[in-house]
Amino acid sequence: MNYYVVNTEAQPNGDHEVHKKNDCKHLPNPENRKDLGYFQSCRGAVAEAKKTYPKANGCYYCCNECHSS
Repeated sequence: MNYYVVNTEAQPNGDHEVHKKNDCKHLPNPENRKDLGYFQSCRGAVAEAKKTYPKANGCYYCCNECHSS
């Protein structure tokens, strides 16, 4: 299982990106992260992030299978 975080600041298109904390070189600054917890895949992490940020999306680099825009 991987530990995931979500960027609390939206991207220009309105997405809040979900990242694998230990694998991603594109993590937001610590003050701009919300911990999501451990998940089997990015799908569970993105679903959790969407509870707070309806436009949550996987990071292109570390969660590409959950990246849609």
